[in-house]
Amino acid sequence: MIKISNLSFSYGSKSVLKNISMELSDGGIYGLLGENGVGKTTLLTLLAGLKKPKMGWISVDGAAPSDRLPSMLSDMYYLPDEVAPVRAKASDFASETGVFYPRFSKEKFLEIMAEFETDPLQRMDTMSAGQLKKTYIAFALATGVKHYLMDEPTNGLDIPSKTQFRKAVMRHTPDDSILVISTHQVRDLEDIIDPVIILDREEVLLNASLQQISDKLFFDYGREIRPEALYLEQTPGGCIQVYPNTGDKESKVNLEALFNTVHKHKELVSSMFNTK
Repeated sequence: MIKISNLSFSYGSKSVLKNISMELSDGGIYGLLGENGVGKTTLLTLLAGLKKPKMGWISVDGAAPSDRLPSMLSDMYYLPDEVAPVRAKASDFASETGVFYPRFSKEKFLEIMAEFETDPLQRMDTMSAGQLKKTYIAFALATGVKHYLMDEPTNGLDIPSKTQFRKAVMRHTPDDSILVISTHQVRDLEDIIDPVIILDREEVLLNASLQQISDKLFFDYGREIRPEALYLEQTPGGCIQVYPNTGDKESKVNLEALFNTVHKHKELVSSMFNTK
């Protein structure tokens, strides 16, 4: 489990995160959503121990990430948005770097590379941006760690590769792992993200499972305009509306509509999900 308590961080006088508290449970694929500049990457680097909180604390299975304990680092993989074009064959990079992860599997790495249709014998500094990103994703999933922190992993991937990514995540991550995936491309990951975290400037607007969201909000894909709609968007053949679920009805959560609803009604949604 990852616990965050009263976490604050700033760059000089610019506050990015302020008094953030939440818990991330084993087995979750957390979608970390938010506008540019709200602190998504900062939060990931704090979780990875690359930055130290100004105030508050983070606990990853009882350890503080900023202590950089080898036992914690060997069970966590941070994938940044921009990855380095290493002057080495992908298979050699995997073998040399995999020694730092006790559960790393070279066989799994090669299997995922095949699924990604990427050549493990190609030198990484000659790969396209998409091939390079897939190589790092394949390595991350092959480490077998418990905690995966991924910053915009689908950036640079074409449409077939995004499908391959979703399948690989579902197939190759341990059942008790925690994935935190920061993304602007909610449609790329809509089928695998659960729970959802939405950051605003300095605060958490939402941290809830899809079931909790659908219990509180109803996503209507019909034609009739509802006066109680918190958010409405015209679509071909009708519209999508989001309004309070007062009748215990089931609906499929649309992450893009959810995000827009939350940002349009911050105080209301925060009170509905008790984030304040």
